[in-house]
Amino acid sequence: MSTRAIETYNDSSTLRIVRSLDLLLLALALPVFLAAGFPLLGWGAASAGWLFQRGVQAFLSARARDSDDPRTVAGLLAGSMIGRGWLMALSVFAAGLVEKEAGLAAAVLVLALFTLYFSTNMLARPFGPPPRKRVAPSMPNGEAAG
Repeated sequence: MSTRAIETYNDSSTLRIVRSLDLLLLALALPVFLAAGFPLLGWGAASAGWLFQRGVQAFLSARARDSDDPRTVAGLLAGSMIGRGWLMALSVFAAGLVEKEAGLAAAVLVLALFTLYFSTNMLARPFGPPPRKRVAPSMPNGEAAG
């Protein structure tokens, strides 16, 4: 890969687009649902759950990034992953309780969204910004704590 290609890919706007491809898929799924006659409740349940969990992820990731305590970071990120998984499962389950076909449509859409989201984030991760370096707090006598 050329240096120019790497520089272009490293651009934060390019990374933002790559990491948002799941939202593009979500938008493109609506015309597919309409044309194919799939239940719109399935698309609505998957969309509402997906957008809400993405908002929760952004909020908790920002809090984790701002924290200096490794336990807080681990707790926020692990809790976010578990909670968002349950949220998506419950949204699919709720759609399925109302209408079986809607639950199936929501489940297939959520699986497609997750697959694309996970894949693009794993591929884009090496090109993202480096992790923030943590500076050890200093003691009153000038020595580093630790």
